[in-house]
Amino acid sequence: MKLRRILSSLSNLATEKLYFSSCPSRQIFTARSSSSQRNAGSNLSEALPGNHIKWASLGSVRNSRFASGFTPLQPKPLDSIMDLERAKTKSPEELTSIWDDYHLGRGHIGITMKAQVYRLLEQRAAECRYFAIPLWRGNGYVTMFAQVEAPHMIFTGLEDYKARGTQAAPYLTSTFYTELSETTDLVFIRGDVVFTSKLTDEEAKWIMETAQSFYLNDTRYKLLERFNKHTHDFEFKDVLQALDMPII
Repeated sequence: MKLRRILSSLSNLATEKLYFSSCPSRQIFTARSSSSQRNAGSNLSEALPGNHIKWASLGSVRNSRFASGFTPLQPKPLDSIMDLERAKTKSPEELTSIWDDYHLGRGHIGITMKAQVYRLLEQRAAECRYFAIPLWRGNGYVTMFAQVEAPHMIFTGLEDYKARGTQAAPYLTSTFYTELSETTDLVFIRGDVVFTSKLTDEEAKWIMETAQSFYLNDTRYKLLERFNKHTHDFEFKDVLQALDMPII
């Protein structure tokens, strides 16, 4: 099994080395009741179709306990976040600014990318679904394990996945919304930190952007291909070097 070989290649990896204003433009976003916020995460549990990793997901509910029950992954639809018809009247620049500002301080991460760029990411993710990303903290790093099944990207701690397998809860979920890609040339990306005890919002944004870079940068993508297709040739130190992190 490919995934087993990938995890085996990381078995000797030191995965944890710790030393330890209201804007009128926002009217395009829909109102969110407290009950809908509570219910949004309770419906989010397991994972993605096909023979891929299945993670128990808590979706957008933060500070919650691990959910042992499984239901299909059901992220918030874009039309429950913004008024799509009103959004079509805004320029791409306005939408990018509004989307980013809207998520500031709300416990979520908002990013946008060009539709053509997303199509490249989607194409490459279909061939290379898994990756390991070091997250630097203090004088060491923890390693995140990523799985992509467009339009979703899910992250958990590598040690948690190795220890709990399909019962490992995601630390972070990311959804790519393409509904307005034809009219605005934008894809909206929303990240939800599942456990704030595991990741800060700043760390989550860095992980999302770094993961995307390994799919979009040709040089970095070669490392991702090696990780998925030529596991025996993969060296984690090459990822550290690509990210200008010391090899420890």
